[in-house]
Amino acid sequence: DVTMMRMWRWYQNCLAVHPVKTQVISSGILWGVGDITAQYITHSTAKRRLRISGGNDKFKIDWKRVAITSAFGFGFVGPVGHFWYEGGLSIQDNICRYEGLDRFIRLRLQLQPKSFRFVGAKVAADGIIFGPLDLLVFFSYMGFSAGKNVDQVKEDVKRDFLPALVLEGGVWPAVQAINFRYVPVRYQLLYVNFFCLLDSAFLSWLEQQKDAAWKRWFTSFLSLKEEKSEGR
Repeated sequence: DVTMMRMWRWYQNCLAVHPVKTQVISSGILWGVGDITAQYITHSTAKRRLRISGGNDKFKIDWKRVAITSAFGFGFVGPVGHFWYEGGLSIQDNICRYEGLDRFIRLRLQLQPKSFRFVGAKVAADGIIFGPLDLLVFFSYMGFSAGKNVDQVKEDVKRDFLPALVLEGGVWPAVQAINFRYVPVRYQLLYVNFFCLLDSAFLSWLEQQKDAAWKRWFTSFLSLKEEKSEGR
């Protein structure tokens, strides 16, 4: 399609001229769209469960929430993701400059790009460092944005962090393995952001589920393990 090709060339040009700004804007837009999707899913689920009928079942977008979620994409995922995946600095001529994940794995660990160990190391680093940090910042940010105090935010994080980490842990390693193996470094955040369109919908939906019964299973499972450890 000619229009799609023109848009892709335009995006490539923006990425070449203004890489950080382009990543930030695209992240913010995709996270906003993801939140609208989450709101619709939550509305549809409640409608089916409660069998709402009449004039009160029309879906209305909570634009304030969309703005808050988009701001997370603009303020965290875009800039932090850009420097995490692409970096931009290195150590040359005794000058210390920042390195991204790709440069670090390739230069510091001396692993061959696209090799099994190279991809595995990047997937492991992304899952151990960036993934949990992203979830922690997201749930904390959403809590404070809703006007909650520190104790309330801690409870929200305790309630939502583990279910999200476990459920995402079954998906993101496969997504990132494909990303790090086949996608050029400059497009890796864009690739991630397209999946973040689904991920932001999932996280927003999960956060909107509040104290759902299936979430309590995770916390009760942890409590049971702690009790057994104390018993031993």
